[in-house]
Parts: sequence; structure tokens; C-alpha cells
Amino acid sequence: MEKYDFTEIEKKWQAYWQENGTFVQPNPDEADFADKPKFYILDMFPYPSGAGLHVGHPEGYTATDIVARYKRMRGFNVLHPMGYDSFGLPAEQYAVEHGVHPRETTAANIANIERQIKMFGFSYDWSRRLATTEPDYYRWTQWIFLKMFNSWYDPDADAARPIEELIDKLFSGELAVDAGGNVVPVAPYNRIPNISLEGVAYGQRKFQKLAPDQQRRLIDEYRLAYMAEVPVNWCPKLGTVLSNEEVTNEGKSDRGDWPVYRKNLKQWMLRITAYSDRLLEGLDELDWPESIKIMQRNWIGRSEGADVDFTVVGNDEVIRVYTTRPDTLFGATYMVLAPEHPLVEQITTDEQRDAVDRYVQEASHKSELDRTADTKEKTGVFTGAYAINPVNDEKIPIWVADYVMMGYGTGAIMAVPAHDERDYEFAGAFNLPIIRVVESYNCSFDRRIFFSKKGSPSLVQQKYYLGGSISSDSSQMTVRGPKRQIESLLQDFGLEGSDIVLEKLPFTGDGIAVNSGPYDGMTTAEFKKKITAWLDEQGLGQAAVNYKLRDWLFSRQRYWGEPFPIIHCEKCGTVALGEDQLPLKLPEMDDFTPSASDDPDAPPAPPLAKATDWNNTTCPSCGGPAKREVNTMPQWAGSCWYYLRFLDPKNDKSFCNSDVEKYWMKPPSEESAIRNPQSTIGGIDLYVGGAEHAVLHLLYSRFWHKVLFDLGYVSGSEPFGKLFNQGMIRSYAYRDKRGVCVGYEDVNTSGDKPVHRQTGEVLAESVEKMSKSLKNVVNPDEVIAEYGADTFRLYEMFMGPLEASKPWNTRDVPGVHRFLHRVWRMIAGGEDIQSLLIDKAGDEKVERALHKLIRKAGDDIEAMKFNTAIAAMMEFVNVVFKAGAISKGQAGRFLLVLAPFAPHLAEELWQKLGHDESLTYEPWPEYNESLLVEDTVELAVQVNGKMRGLITVSADAAEETIIAAALAEPKVAAAVEGKTIIKKIVVPDRLVNLVVK
Repeated sequence: MEKYDFTEIEKKWQAYWQENGTFVQPNPDEADFADKPKFYILDMFPYPSGAGLHVGHPEGYTATDIVARYKRMRGFNVLHPMGYDSFGLPAEQYAVEHGVHPRETTAANIANIERQIKMFGFSYDWSRRLATTEPDYYRWTQWIFLKMFNSWYDPDADAARPIEELIDKLFSGELAVDAGGNVVPVAPYNRIPNISLEGVAYGQRKFQKLAPDQQRRLIDEYRLAYMAEVPVNWCPKLGTVLSNEEVTNEGKSDRGDWPVYRKNLKQWMLRITAYSDRLLEGLDELDWPESIKIMQRNWIGRSEGADVDFTVVGNDEVIRVYTTRPDTLFGATYMVLAPEHPLVEQITTDEQRDAVDRYVQEASHKSELDRTADTKEKTGVFTGAYAINPVNDEKIPIWVADYVMMGYGTGAIMAVPAHDERDYEFAGAFNLPIIRVVESYNCSFDRRIFFSKKGSPSLVQQKYYLGGSISSDSSQMTVRGPKRQIESLLQDFGLEGSDIVLEKLPFTGDGIAVNSGPYDGMTTAEFKKKITAWLDEQGLGQAAVNYKLRDWLFSRQRYWGEPFPIIHCEKCGTVALGEDQLPLKLPEMDDFTPSASDDPDAPPAPPLAKATDWNNTTCPSCGGPAKREVNTMPQWAGSCWYYLRFLDPKNDKSFCNSDVEKYWMKPPSEESAIRNPQSTIGGIDLYVGGAEHAVLHLLYSRFWHKVLFDLGYVSGSEPFGKLFNQGMIRSYAYRDKRGVCVGYEDVNTSGDKPVHRQTGEVLAESVEKMSKSLKNVVNPDEVIAEYGADTFRLYEMFMGPLEASKPWNTRDVPGVHRFLHRVWRMIAGGEDIQSLLIDKAGDEKVERALHKLIRKAGDDIEAMKFNTAIAAMMEFVNVVFKAGAISKGQAGRFLLVLAPFAPHLAEELWQKLGHDESLTYEPWPEYNESLLVEDTVELAVQVNGKMRGLITVSADAAEETIIAAALAEPKVAAAVEGKTIIKKIVVPDRLVNLVVK
């Protein structure tokens, strides 16, 4: 009898699939296309790191492959592609440090990661493979950028429109330009009360009256892709701008630990803020985890409030602030400007100039995270200037403080310390007035009480819960309630406290207005409406909507990125290349090192500026001398739209054929469209990736897609109809008594406790994220070499619910491997056992178990519950061995169920059953409802003896099935997440108890 030689079997079938193009999926415009329902399933494509894959990376890929194989068997056209997000800082930094061109580094990394991906036998359509660094790909990234450059956001259409439409409206007189340089509509002639000589309202000008350079600058300011001077994280030692994620809490670069400064630089920006409301509204229709939707909503940060103008005493300047609580204006006792605010320099008095300049310089060294941390001690400096509070004409001081950021609102705040935690802390630090203007509905607010006897707060908390917190030395506590009630409470307990009114804490909720003149007694909601209307009537403010979302900073001073297809001409300004000149390729350079400096004021000197022959060019508009844009796009650019290029990757006439796009990204069916006629949500049917991409990648991609939708290039308004986030696979880390990490090769885990192989020292064990520094990275090459790809796939899916974080434990892999050996022996036999195959009809119990498995596995794949499907397969094999026989028909149907999970083994055994063709496109087996009737039992599930949930399983379920069902219960999964299960106890017909530590 043959043995189960997984190495040869897997090599054989991977070669077969490649040679026969088994997973190549034709497009609707191709000859071999079959008219069937479509299913587009996509992984978040990887960055090809030099480190390659660890065992956590293939988790999502395995899940999508199971679904893809299942959907093919269900009669779908399945699009399942793979590619590489290959531009970016890591490859360039490695190249700089080692003197190797990033193209060579990237190519080697791609070759390695592709080798690893292919060894799992994933059913990707490799004919669609792409990399963002290929000129044929980034040609279309540049093309999309030009579409943004040549578009504006039309508020009337609530959509992006070609920039020519804006120009036409300005020249036709439908739009004019106001005194602030803003494009505004022109009212009908007979409705303009005061008409200037130009035929528009006073304060407005016709576009034709502007000088050509003024016209050009105005148009440029309205493009979706535009240039602006903005505060950025500038690292002169690296010679580039860094994102917030690339800056440490100490204000240093995460690569190299170099100082980072906040500096105003002229950068390319994308006007994502124009889409704020549409990005929010679109979330409602998406089949995404609610936690991801919440993260996106919080990132966009929509709020309603008012813009309020404060005049500066002795100065013509006006400070505009945005507040969500205009009802607290009477409590504003000072103002704060962000250090980057343009008015800081103008309003600071001579006496305060040196102190303010020093403070602003110090603030430029701090990261946003450091400046906004709740635990940070508040710092600031008085400008010497004062502003007038518009509601009571009180003169209030203007301070500069780094806890106020230019990135939200206007970069200036009215400070109301009685009703804002940060303002309260700042006022306390600098002895500024605190005026309470909102009282809670029950006339209570937080107070801090100091007790003469330690331990008293704990006693109060036990006797009567007041909320709040107790100090670590148990001598004070924060309580909420009217003063008299608290005093009475203390007397009842025979306790003594200090003056309770001595320290009031800010009340931040809604309530009743006090100390607010004619508005006293109003509720917060009523007061907000009244005061906003009054501000508007007086010309002192207006209702406003604000967002935390800022326009996307889109420049990097690096070499390894997409070149901007932009020319800078002294005569014509910023000019776009023609589409026929794309791709604009990166020049060949020997020296692509950015200019490093220790000087924080050193100007940017991007590497592309050194390529003088490439940089010096002619203007496409006037033919005169011009310069190319020498910044490059960020890594996000290529990953914003890759899912569209996968649809039609060889097309050299467009980024994607429109008929192909409509087929694969089609909006909902007619039935669902009838339920919601406004819905245009379609897109990818299943998008799988880690939650770490919850905000930026998903938000940026949705923004690009909506631009393309507005301009008519895609058929739906959202790219990712359904999103699933797999949990993180972590692994055990070991440390000696010094806290030094010990690698797996030096750890003996055969006993009750892990010990050092050389010293015998008992090691501390923990479950942590895989990293080189922790020496706990598990290489999938080693696992597959020892156990095979099918075992690896099955183990990762059997570890627990896909969405949960789980610890990798190599010691558990052999258990799954033994199951595959049992499957082999069941059908092919082995050295110690004859095959259980029989030619006659199979056993009835086996047949019932098989129908039960077919339904269970299908339902579980649809629900992404792969661990319970595997448990059901194990249970079925147990039934077969107990019966001692299985018919060829039953074996064939079982292999079709196994195939998505362990495709190599299933193909080999399918062939042994006498089939000549691959089982890839065999139909999923049917089940008979009448054969599914069975007895079930409900079991309680405990974790460390505490009840966590109930599960229902068949009365004869195997222990593996029961444990898998228990771990699939959400509350149980949450209770064991991040812990090690040291014992599994199953009491028949009663309960399951999982012992964890």
C-alpha cells in the first residue's frame, strides 16, 4: 500500500494546476467565458517584505481560498487574484543602507513571497498578478491622479466634475469671485440689491476681470489634487515628510530615531474632505463589522456646532473658533491658539515675543500623539494679547498651547475650563478663571473631597456608590452630587471631609444654563439654537459643521514611489502631462539617497532633483523650459485602486474595460434594488484582511472609488461590499529570569514547564505578537516541510474562530496531520490497514452522517466558521472507521467537501477513485433533508468553572466537535482570547469546561 507522501502529492498537484491554468478565470469579453453568477473574493494584498511570510500571514489567504474553491463548486465564476503593494519607504531605506537599487530589493522580495504563497496551493488566478511598482500599473495610478487634478467638487451636483465645467461656469458668469477669492454663485440680475459696474453684487468680481495668473491660481485652488503649504512632520535627517504613524511618542522617526519637527511645507494634497458626508453615509449600506464602521466614523469625526468670531483688542485681526458647545460662550475665560496658527506671530506683543518664539520652537519637536495625550502636563505661554468675548464684551487673554492642533477646527479655541477637561487642567496650571455656566439637570456636578482619615473613600464607596474614582493612597475621591447631599452622607458615616466646594471638576454633559445672562434656565439644546441664531443675526458667527478628517497629504520626498505626472513652468504654473505621455517612469539613478541634514530648517531636497536630465524638461503648454515635480506619491497610492486593475490587468487602452468592470463590480440584484432604489452598493463580494487597515486604506480606497464613480468610470459607489477581518495569530514567547527573550531552538517544551535546553532554567511563557525581537516568529516553510501544506491550512482554520486572535502552537499541528493520514488510510489504505472502500452501497449511518456533514460544511463556509466544519469532517471520519466501510460514492462526496480545505490530498484521492479530471469544478454535493433528522443535546460551556454560554450538538457528537462548537460560541471565544487552554473537560450530556491561564 502507498503511504501518504504529502511532499510529492502537493508538488504534483501544484504543477498540474499551473500547467492546466485550472484557476484562470476568463473575463466576459473573452472566448472561454461562461455566463454564470460572479463572485469576486479578494485578500488585502501584501507588502513584499524581505522577511517573507510568518505563519500569521496565510490565515486570511487560507480562508479566502476555501471560500473561492467552494464558490466554484457552487457554480460561480470566481475572481480570486493576488499581487503586491511594492512601493514604499522600507524597500528604499534598505536599499540606501546596503547600496542596492530598490528595484532589485523589491524583485527579490516578491520572488520570495510568491514562492511562499504558491507552496500553500492557493487557487489564485496568477494570470492577473500585478505589482504597484510596474510601469504598466503605475501608468494608471498616474492617470487617476490626473483625473483628480483635472476635477473639482461641484457642491450643486454633490460630486466631482471635470475642471472644465468650473471654468465654463466662471467665464459664462454663472459663478463669480468674492472678496476672499472664493467661487460663489451669482444671483439673478433682478435680485441683486446692489450691483457693481461689473454687473455682480458689490464685493464680487467676474472671472474675466482677473489677471491670467490670478485665474490660474484660483482654478488650482479648487482642484481635487492641489498644492498647499501645510504643517507636516519633517525629518531633516531622513530628508522626508513622515506620516503620524511613522513618528514615535518622543517626536522621533521610527526608522533611525531621528528628530522630527512640525514645519510648514508646500505639499500635494487630495481633497478627501469634500467627500466627508458621502464617506459617512456610504457606511450604512456596507456589510462590514460594526467596529470598523465606528472607527471610520470617528476618524471622519463629523460634528455640528458654530463658528464664532472673537476680535483682537487693538488689532484688526479676528480669531474664528469652531465649537460644538456655543451654549458655553459665557464661560469662556481665555483663548488658545495652536503654535502653528498664523496669527501667533501677528498678535504677540514685544514683551512676550521671546517667550512665545521659544515655546513655538519647542512645540515643533513634539509629535501630535505627544501633544494630545490625556496624561500630558499642560504647557503654554501668554501672547500678551487679548480678545473680546462676543456675548458679554469681556476682555479675555490669548495664550499659545500645544494641546490645540491646527488639524481640527480652526486651530484656535475658546477655553471653557468649567466644562472641558483639558481647559480645566490648563486653567489650573496657570491660575486662570473658571466660570460655571451649565448645571446638570439634578444640580450636581463632580467634586473632589479630601478626607482626614485614610481609607474613608473606600468605606463611602462600599456603603453608597457615588461614581467617580478613588486616589491610589485612598485619601481622596471624586463624587457627583449636590453639596448638601454629600455633606449629609459624610455625617451619617461619621466621616470628616475638607471643604467640598474647594475643588470643582468640569461638568461636560448637557444641562441647564446658569451665569449666562438672559439665557439662564434654558436647556443645552434650546440654548444652542438661540445663541447660534443670535450670533448669525449680529454677524458674529454662524451654524457650522466640522470634521476631524483633514485633506490627504500626498507627497513624499523619496525616490521609490510613483512620479507625479506634473510639470512646473514659470510662465504657465502647474501643468499636467498629457495622458499619452504616461507612464512617466522613474529615472535610472545610482544615487537615490535623500539629502540628510542636522538643521531643522534645511529645505527638502528630494532624490529626484538630482536626476537633472530627467528633471529639466519642456512645458506641455507653452513649450518653454520647465521642471518636473520631484516629490513622489505615498505608498497608499497604488493600494487605493488595485482591486480594479485585477479585473483587467493586461488592458493597455484603459485602466479597466467598462463591461468587465460592470460584470465583476455590479451593484445589487434587481430584487435588492427594488427594496432600496437609491443603493449603488456592489463591489467586491468578500474582502478579507486585518483590522489594522480599518481606517486609512479602506477610507482612501473608498474616496478614490467615489471620484471614479462621479466621473463615470465605475458603476457603483463603493468598492468593498462585504468586509471580514481575520484575527491575529500570535505565538509563545519565552524569557529567562533576566527578561531576555529565548529562541525556540533553545526551548524544551516536552515537560510541564518550558526550560532552557542548555541551562535547564525554567522560562517565563507568554503569548505575544510575532516579532524578531521576541524571537517567536514561526516560519511556514519549516512547518510545511515537516507536515505539508494541507496540514498547515487545516491547522490554521481549526485553531478557533477566524475573527478571534489565537496563539500558534506547533505542538498541536501533529493532531491535524494525523487526521489527514486517517483520511488517506480510509480511502487509499496504508502500511498497516486496508482501504475501507467497498463497491456495494454504503452503511446507512455513514450515509446519514455524510448528509449531515455536507449541510454543516456548506453552512459553515458561508458563515466563515471553518473550525466547526473541520470538526464535523473529523466526526464523519470517526463514523466511517466505526462502521468499517465506505462506498466509492460516499468517499467521492466526502472528498468534494474536504477539497476546499485540503485540496492536494482531495485531488490525489479523487484520482485514485478513478476520475481523470481535477475536482475543482465538480458540483458541491447535495444533501437530503429527510436524512438530517437526529437527536441533539444542549450543553453548558464554562471557562475556569464560570458559565459562559450554551451550545447545541448532536447527541453522538465526538469530543473534537463539542470543543470546536464551544470555542465558536462568541462569549466563550472572548473569554479564552489571548489565553492558553491547558485542559478541556467534556461531561457527556451536561457541560464543557475549559481551563485556561
